[in-house]
Amino acid sequence: MFIVDDVLMAPARGLLWIFQEIHRAAQEEMVNDAESITAELSALYMKLETGKLTEEEFAAEEKMLLERLDKIHKPGRRIR
Repeated sequence: MFIVDDVLMAPARGLLWIFQEIHRAAQEEMVNDAESITAELSALYMKLETGKLTEEEFAAEEKMLLERLDKIHKPGRRIR
């Protein structure tokens, strides 16, 4: 009886595994995006400190990066 159960449940388990892998990959991509944006912010601050950017250029680029970061950290989205 258990063999029949396993055979009947195999497609559902396979589909569940596929969805779990897609979810894992999406979470990993969000984490990588957040880390990338954080690195870009650090580089932006460094450019400001060294005088390679004006305050206005800095503010515009910082705003864009922070908006992207906020989209990643919206409520309901989980990041590891």
